[in-house]
Amino acid sequence: MSAEKRDYYEILGLSKGAAANEVKKAYRKLALKYHPDRNTTDKDAEHKFKEATEAYEVLSDSSKKAKYDQFGHAGVNPNFGQGFGGSGGYTGGFSGGDFNDVFGDIFGDLFGGGGSFGASSGSTRRSSSARRGRDAEFTMAVDFEEAVFGTEKQINIPSSKSCTECKGTGVASGAKLETCPTCKGSGEVYVRQGFFSMSRPCTSCGGKGSINKNPCKTCKGAGVIKITKKVVVKIPAGIDDGQTLKLSGEGEAGGGGGPSGDLYVHISVRKHDFFYRKGTDIICEIPVTFVQATLGAEVKIPTLDGVVKMKIPAGTQSAKTFRLAGKGVYRLGGYSRGDQLVHLVVETPSKISREQTDLLKKYEALNTDSAYPNLSKYKEKTKRFFR
Repeated sequence: MSAEKRDYYEILGLSKGAAANEVKKAYRKLALKYHPDRNTTDKDAEHKFKEATEAYEVLSDSSKKAKYDQFGHAGVNPNFGQGFGGSGGYTGGFSGGDFNDVFGDIFGDLFGGGGSFGASSGSTRRSSSARRGRDAEFTMAVDFEEAVFGTEKQINIPSSKSCTECKGTGVASGAKLETCPTCKGSGEVYVRQGFFSMSRPCTSCGGKGSINKNPCKTCKGAGVIKITKKVVVKIPAGIDDGQTLKLSGEGEAGGGGGPSGDLYVHISVRKHDFFYRKGTDIICEIPVTFVQATLGAEVKIPTLDGVVKMKIPAGTQSAKTFRLAGKGVYRLGGYSRGDQLVHLVVETPSKISREQTDLLKKYEALNTDSAYPNLSKYKEKTKRFFR
């Protein structure tokens, strides 16, 4: 065993006997730090990367790890058991699914995903030409009442559908897709990085594995044509402003026979002149006269179900709230409704006649503190301010 070869645990910064998940985590951290494509400032980065990779390949394999723990570097020497001298040490190749898995994870971080680790001899995986259509979005304005009770609306949206001429293939009638000569139909090309190779999408065919030399004249090879589509949207009772409905398969058509995308309808509820909403409750303000609030009265209250009569008890104060049960908004997806909250506003007359003025002065002269309990409490609390 060479005295120059460092301990594998030391390389990964671990204690002897570290668990498999600790080994993988430590190696991943070092690989991301010292990969030569990522670290261009450290001249020893490539050496450190290879050193860490060698350590990981041994310590991630339970059989090799057991031999290394018992015999050190000699245990993973391919000549172990046949006499070993000279430089010795690890000279094996890479193996094991877990080793490939961790490289796939690392390359996803290094190169933005899409890559995979494997042998340089090529891959048998083929990319499909079918692709899902794009999702579409539409903002729909609905009236306050429509949001409360639900409705159906038809909308016209720019969309696409599968080309009938080529049946979505994008290839002219009688023609066929040709295998990409660059990637030989795999959709991938491999780039060597030292002693391993990395796959990337083939730029010649865009990762499809085939080339369309005879595109359909109707869709120009896209496999889809642009249309204006009519879609019926069912607005559920109780939907609120800003909520979104998803209509599966109503988006743009997929290419190459792929599925259509989805349509997302964003709901915008118009403001009502009289009502506003808070959760499943509908709120409104009703002005009443001083006399109605003092003596009590029966007033008509508008609701979305029609006009109802509500009794105001004598001595009602301004800002008093009354509840009309079941006159609110439907709970989304349910059958029950919230309530309507009626806020009373006692309005003071702004213009009165001389006769009314005289009557009010006589009325005021007849008042006692018991007629205004809140005013009496106020005077009691503020006596010290007016001494």
